[in-house]
Amino acid sequence: MIELNNLTKRYANFAAVDHLNLTVNRGEIFGFVGPNGAGKTTTIKMMGGILEPTAGTVTIAGIRMGDQPEKAKGKIGFIPDRPYLYEKLTGREFLRFTADLYGVSAHAFDRKSQENLNLFSLADWSDELIESYSHGMKQRLIMAAALLHEPEVIIVDEPMVGLDPGAIMMVKNLFRKLAREGVAIFMSTHTLTVAEDICDRIGIIHRGRLIATGTMLDLQQRAHLTGVNFEQVFLNLTTAEPMN
Repeated sequence: MIELNNLTKRYANFAAVDHLNLTVNRGEIFGFVGPNGAGKTTTIKMMGGILEPTAGTVTIAGIRMGDQPEKAKGKIGFIPDRPYLYEKLTGREFLRFTADLYGVSAHAFDRKSQENLNLFSLADWSDELIESYSHGMKQRLIMAAALLHEPEVIIVDEPMVGLDPGAIMMVKNLFRKLAREGVAIFMSTHTLTVAEDICDRIGIIHRGRLIATGTMLDLQQRAHLTGVNFEQVFLNLTTAEPMN
């Protein structure tokens, strides 16, 4: 569902992302972690068609982003870490605006918008201006909007930021449900416990390069550690001898 082939982004002599290769399969939750400045957000922006790669390709559901960007983006539910919202719209109006961008029919919108407003505990606030929403409510609204067109791929940057414990549990369960239904989920996060808890595989990016990928067991073996949590594995792999 997601294929990154030699994906590279350079700024002058600095490689923010350096020949990144990975595949995320249908129904898989893939965690993408790394230290600050490792290249996570740059990667996500290229995957979402926001940033043009210096080299390499992004393929979403068999569609190459560079060749058919609009069609590829139509397959994606994109959830950024700092979403831009039109705060003079109500929550429902923002959902309508998003639905129009994706060509969601009026009938489908009526059903899906109410379903998502209920799911994200926003129904009572749907006709209030977004400027009155808390940070957590805004984050839930952007998730509700991203799911309106029933995407085949979800790309999400720091999904749990600003959410209370109940909302975090709801989002975890939702991602598991969507994965069971065949959606591919690519999740970048600093919250290592979340990655360990729900991801089928995890990739670690460091200084623009993918230094390890696999299941928790795979990563423990790569770090020569057994019976330890992901935080210890992560620190071992990212504080090893610097790469040339």
